[in-house]
Amino acid sequence: MRTATVDSNVWVSAFHFRGKPRQLIELAEAAEAQIHISEHIIAEVLRVLRLKFHWSDEILAEANRQMREIAQLVTPDSTLEVIRDDPADNRILECAHSAGSDCIVTGDNDLLRLGSFGNVPIVTVAEFLATRG
Repeated sequence: MRTATVDSNVWVSAFHFRGKPRQLIELAEAAEAQIHISEHIIAEVLRVLRLKFHWSDEILAEANRQMREIAQLVTPDSTLEVIRDDPADNRILECAHSAGSDCIVTGDNDLLRLGSFGNVPIVTVAEFLATRG
């Protein structure tokens, strides 16, 4: 089974807009992929849904529950300073590194420009879905 660290922007899109990001989450729900997540990613998803989309505490609690149920929680064992322009992106890399993810799935341009982190490819949701087999 392919494993992925899924960036907060993909989770936000999956919850709020659905589409391909939701398809990725549904793969994990069906045990066809494994998603790694960290407390930082969860907090960022909830922060964006609250501030940008004005989600209520009740709906945020449900999103929190779903992320923890669907994804494997990872506690990063190192601190990285790879992306200087957006230090929060380093938290995604830390999660992937600690989890040993096969790939990082994101819509973030700073991460996508890296192309990979070590031997871990950084891909879009569409690329992950196209190569999940």
